[in-house]
Amino acid sequence: MVLDFDKYATKGNEFIRLVAMELEVPRDMAGRITRAVLHALRNRFNHQESFHLLAQLPMAIKSVYVDGWRFGQPVPRIRHITELLDEVRAEDGKMSGYDFGNNAKALRAVKAVFKSLGSFVSPGQLNDLLATLPNEIRVFLQDAVPSVSTVSQK
Repeated sequence: MVLDFDKYATKGNEFIRLVAMELEVPRDMAGRITRAVLHALRNRFNHQESFHLLAQLPMAIKSVYVDGWRFGQPVPRIRHITELLDEVRAEDGKMSGYDFGNNAKALRAVKAVFKSLGSFVSPGQLNDLLATLPNEIRVFLQDAVPSVSTVSQK
């Protein structure tokens, strides 16, 4: 079996390109935004849901998702969209003011990453992920991907 790393890079770049186009930002910024949003969401999902999501992500985006992931760490309780934005900004570190700016810009960025997930992940898997989120966050993210149905919390 030949490993085709070019194919992995192409699919990963396609994901980042979708985020960059949606937000009308440079690709490096889209990459940081993607990383921060995926890490904040990853910290909210249980391991089983994360593994199901990972199975469908492009290989390069899988590596972004798992980078720095520590099993067994307490998962921060995120119940409101503002807490999610705080977590996203914390994941972005020093660039968060530039990458996410005010809450409106940050909300748009989170939605753009989730929308890009919709291009690579099945609607059923997205529904399963949404069902694990608090209502306020779930309702907000459902807007991003038209192919997902309105789900109720598990």
